[in-house]
Order: sequence, then C-alpha cells, then structure tokens
Amino acid sequence: MAESISESDNVELTDDDLENKSKGQLIKKAGQLRDRRNELNQMASDRASKRDEFNAKTREKVDEAQEHREKRDELNEQVQEHKESRNELNAKANELFDEVDELKDDLELNEGKNVDELKEEIEDLEFKQQTEVLSSEDERELIEKIEEKREKLSDRKEKLDQGGDLEEIKAEAQEVRAEASKHHQKVTELADKAQEHHNDMIEAYREADDIRDEADEWHDKFVEAQEAADRHHEDFVRVQKRLRELDKEEEAEREDARSEKREAAKEEAEEIYQKFKEGETLDTEDLMKLQKAGKL
Repeated sequence: MAESISESDNVELTDDDLENKSKGQLIKKAGQLRDRRNELNQMASDRASKRDEFNAKTREKVDEAQEHREKRDELNEQVQEHKESRNELNAKANELFDEVDELKDDLELNEGKNVDELKEEIEDLEFKQQTEVLSSEDERELIEKIEEKREKLSDRKEKLDQGGDLEEIKAEAQEVRAEASKHHQKVTELADKAQEHHNDMIEAYREADDIRDEADEWHDKFVEAQEAADRHHEDFVRVQKRLRELDKEEEAEREDARSEKREAAKEEAEEIYQKFKEGETLDTEDLMKLQKAGKL
C-alpha cells in the first residue's frame, strides 16, 4: 500500500505571500507549485491505476463466484430430480415388498424354514444315516426325522407353487430397490459436488471482499493525491493571477512615467518656442526639441 503524502513536500502559499512577495519570488513560487502539482497528478494517476487493477480483480472474483453459484444451483436441481426418482422408486419397492409379505402370510411362508434350509437339513441327516453306525432305535428315529423334514419340504414347495408369481414380485421389488439405490448414490455424489461449488463460491466472494478493500484503500489514496494536486493547482492559478496584476501595475507605472515624460517635454518645448517667438537665438539641442514636439 502506498504511503501517505508527505506534507513537508507540499508547497504552501499564504495571502501574505501574494500581497508582499516580489515578482521574482512569486515566479519562483509558481514554478514550485506547478512542479509539485504535476508530481501529485502523476501520483494520483498511478494510484488510480492500482485502484482500477484491484477493481478488475474484484470483478474477476465476483464472476468466478457467480459461476460456482450457477453450477451449484444446476447440480442442486439434478439432486432434486434424483431425490424424486429415488423416493418414487422406494415407494414402489415398498409396495412390492408389502405385497410379497402379504402373499407369504397368506401361504404361511413367513413361518418355519425355507426350502434351502430344509434341503440342507435333510442332506445332513441322510449323510449321518449313511456314515454312522446307529442302533436300530436311533436309526428308526433318524428315518422318522428325515421323513418329517421331507414332508415339510414338500409342503413348502407346494405352498410356493401355490404362490405363483411370488418370486417374480420379489425379484421386481429387489430390482426397483436397486434402481432407487442408484438414484440415492447420484443424490449423494451430486450433493457433494454442489457443496464443493458452494464452498468455492463462498471463498471467491470472501476473496473479492478482501480485494475490494484494497481497491477502496487505493481509491482513498488516489483522492488524497488528487485533492492535494488540485490545491496546488488552485494556488498556482492564484499566483499566476497575481503576477498578471503585477504586470498590469508595472505597465501602468511605465505608462504614467512615459506620460509624465511626454508632458514635461511638451512643456519644455512650449517654453523654448516662446523664446523662439521672442527672437531669442536657439541652440541645436533646443531646435531638435522643438522639431520633436512638432513646433517647427
């Protein structure tokens, strides 16, 4: 930042200077005022350039912030669109899963073990029957368990067959839920990007404010220099006016002196002419005075 103007470098002019200083002193003062005025005008111009430079940078930062704002708003619109799609799909998936649960309840499929679990238990029991040495009583109990499991498996399969499109509905529900998850992922991804642009916008506006503060400081310094230059110019004009007044006064004094000289010469010539008319002999100088006065 530029330093303040040094008052010691400024040229002062008082009313007493105008009234009492000699013409030579005033001419010197005018030169000093002119030189300091030009110096201050150059200083003001330099400071205005710096101010304009910072103002341009401020505008660049504001433009950058507005670009981030536009991108943020655009992304937020996309976020809203994906949210609506996600919510619609989740609602549809919930309806389908509710339908699956209702079918299961109707077929009592929510109770007991599913087909895969029953198959696995039967395989384990059959493996035990084939690989272990059992007493007749134990083997009979094992066979009964296997038969019991097979009956449950058959009953479960029969109910599933009765359920018809249960698995299709379930698959559709899962597919719809997966699609909703994709939209949710987009919501998260786009919201993060929107937040980044929002943060960048805030930072750009903050930087613009800082740069604008510097521009304002340079403007204040410009005004300081320009006002000082204007004061020096006004004083320079005052001195010039006073010098013109002095010139007029000197010219008036010279004209008065010339008039007095002419009047004195006229009176002298008149006296010589009277002598001439009275018959006095005139010398060459007197004759020249008469000739100059137009008396001969």
